[in-house]
Amino acid sequence: MPDLKPTVFVVDDDISVRESLEGLIRTAGWDARTFDSAEAFLAFPPAPGPSCLVLDVSLPDLNGLDLQSRIAGDRAETPIIFITGYGDVPMTVRAMKAGAAEFLTKPFGEEELLEAIEAALERSRETTGEQTVLRALRERYNSLSRREREVMDLVVTGLLNKQVGGELGISEITVKAHRGRMMEKMRASSLADLVKMSARLGRESPRGA
Repeated sequence: MPDLKPTVFVVDDDISVRESLEGLIRTAGWDARTFDSAEAFLAFPPAPGPSCLVLDVSLPDLNGLDLQSRIAGDRAETPIIFITGYGDVPMTVRAMKAGAAEFLTKPFGEEELLEAIEAALERSRETTGEQTVLRALRERYNSLSRREREVMDLVVTGLLNKQVGGELGISEITVKAHRGRMMEKMRASSLADLVKMSARLGRESPRGA
């Protein structure tokens, strides 16, 4: 998403912290969105481009660690930089194990935070790119007919066309026709390419291979 300005979300119940960070983030050239609570952040839609979240651990409603758990599945493309005034080792370990990009203890320097944000945004760019590729791959797979999917699932196990035909009860010529259309729809240039696609899609062979 090279044309979209990165967004840095800030969730902190201290207005002075929010205003200070908003100014710093905008000066660095990024878009800033600030919230005084986790619930306010959750009500705001995800950014269309690269993003990260600067998150205070202690919040009045839902604390930072719990918010991290809430968004782990649907906002994986938004790395979290935790900030806290009283960090301890167990808290830090929990946050980092859950995928946090950084854990900063107040007071921290502006450069330290900006470097953490830059690293988090780069991580977001990579994740967003991977998700875009996977989404396109799923769309291509969904365009396959039921028979083409069956042929694909068997072909990636290494079976020859004749063997695939035997498994499905169709002729070798019919298998070749389905295989050709399937390879074209999947945009696979080789069997090795198709096998990689199948693995990325998490497809399980019906033969357990």
